[in-house]
Amino acid sequence: MASGGVKTRAVAAEAVDAVVTHGKSLDAAIAEHEDRVAPDDRPLLRMLCYGSLRHHWQLREWIDRLLQRPLKRRDRVINSLLAVGLLQISDTRIPDHAAVSQTVEAARQLRRPKLAGLVNACLRRFQRESLAADPSTSEEAQWNHPQWLIDQTKRDWPDDWQAVLAANNERAPMWLRVNSAMSTVDEYRQELAAADIEAEGNEGLPDALRLAEPCSVDSLPGFVDGRVTVQDGAAQLAAEWLLHGQAHKRVLDACAAPGGKSGHLLEKGGASLELTALDNDASRVVSIAENLARLGQHATIVTADASKPEEWWDGKPFDGILLDAPCSATGVIRRHPDIKLLRRPSDIQNLSRLQRDLLEALWSVLAANGRLLYATCSALAAENDRVVRGFLDTHDDAQEIDVLPNNNIRDLMRRKVCGYQILPGTAQLDGFYYACLEKKAP
Repeated sequence: MASGGVKTRAVAAEAVDAVVTHGKSLDAAIAEHEDRVAPDDRPLLRMLCYGSLRHHWQLREWIDRLLQRPLKRRDRVINSLLAVGLLQISDTRIPDHAAVSQTVEAARQLRRPKLAGLVNACLRRFQRESLAADPSTSEEAQWNHPQWLIDQTKRDWPDDWQAVLAANNERAPMWLRVNSAMSTVDEYRQELAAADIEAEGNEGLPDALRLAEPCSVDSLPGFVDGRVTVQDGAAQLAAEWLLHGQAHKRVLDACAAPGGKSGHLLEKGGASLELTALDNDASRVVSIAENLARLGQHATIVTADASKPEEWWDGKPFDGILLDAPCSATGVIRRHPDIKLLRRPSDIQNLSRLQRDLLEALWSVLAANGRLLYATCSALAAENDRVVRGFLDTHDDAQEIDVLPNNNIRDLMRRKVCGYQILPGTAQLDGFYYACLEKKAP
């Protein structure tokens, strides 16, 4: 019977292969395979999967140098196993002898016993020739991004592209949102300290705490009771911004799943806020209800396509709309490194059209003097300021509100032609774009 370490490496290779070869999301691949791994070994499984995809292009370059000829299609999982092995040697504290021996045994676990010798030879040659010290031969391997995304980032952020790409390859920190209806950030930080959990706040984010080290939600005081939620600090700006200085009564969260921003809107808006949380994915709508139930909050939850109001709108205009639009998610690559492999340039064009369609449709259900906050977790101009600029150019009744929730966040954001961008890694935040639009009264 294979040891836990051997099985974990074999399962990691299968999960990575599901992404690289079959185009599955990493979350789906891990969910499909992780029940075969003991609970104590699952953190290692995730580390190997995330790391192998985070460093995919560098690992692939090494593998191409180590293999005399490409593996047969049916054996491509061994490419992913080699990536898992090379990652351990080059980027973890796992002893080399354990990394090599257990990765070699994993080839047998993957029913490729004849390739175990090949895996052993490749890993030992990598050690012997110190290939990790050799400079990368391509931009893709140097930055661990596909060339199209490197080029697009250079065009959009000519002074910051290197910092953006480097930040995308970092491990993401764990941010919390303290439920302001139940506690203050200072009070909750004291509770964390009592539980030996170190956290730090940010003056621009009144409900946010960033943990020094990630931990299980089961370790967080009051998590089950809704006193705290896991949510990146940049995402927490949505509720602050939409409700800032406004007496909103009727609000729509147009692409609401899994419900994090809906919960924050209700926490900040109080009892007078009437929230409709809408999403077109029936399976993800369930998560909205679960998250709001944990917070003790209520909203009208609707499964529908936000771009087709005729199918779901009751005819009463909304005072405020949050459009957290579907996007490339290029601002959250550090949390989802599979994005680098799964996205294509054509996706950006298709998404920008969808984003514009959503803006057009939702503008029709916004009340006069109402406010629409357009948000994405993208760092690409094609999905952000270009979408908003195009919309403003064709809508005389729309104007941008150049007012931020507080002055402290100005240092976190870059002013664009329209809206504001938080670049990935700024103050250890995810990449997010926001533009706040107001509908002029006729």
